[in-house]
Amino acid sequence: MAVDPGVRGGNKKLIGLISDTHGLLRPEVFTAFIGVDLILHAGDIGTPEILERLRSLAPVIAVRGNTDTGDWANAIPESEVTQAGSVYIYMLHDLNDVAVSPPAAGFQVVVSGHSHQPLIEQREGVLFVNPGSAGPRRFRLPVSVARLTIEGPATIAELIEF
Repeated sequence: MAVDPGVRGGNKKLIGLISDTHGLLRPEVFTAFIGVDLILHAGDIGTPEILERLRSLAPVIAVRGNTDTGDWANAIPESEVTQAGSVYIYMLHDLNDVAVSPPAAGFQVVVSGHSHQPLIEQREGVLFVNPGSAGPRRFRLPVSVARLTIEGPATIAELIEF
């Protein structure tokens, strides 16, 4: 399990959510993620340089996507659990591969990617967030990221389209 970096004082955390960069990190991401305490990358990163550049903004936790290959990618887990304040977040690339019941496992948030389709949805008390694709445009789908605000047990996600 990844550890909460505890950068922001108090119990409020701002987390940048990104996925499916496929080797392209748009300059708009740097504006969207100003002031974030942590960045979660939900896979299909493309190159290790993407993670290095994101680390210039905040600590990064990433999971491997289906197109992430090679030695650098093999070091990245397929799923990850992290805690931000009192909130537990389960991360994976493809939501279809979820191997646990998020409510039963005690997760308050599930972050995924893969579909390139942004999603913010509450199910059985769990907030599911897919920030969409921040990389090359696919079909007519939006190019987007998301921000997650956590204050105590409350979680609020917002989508940011470029």
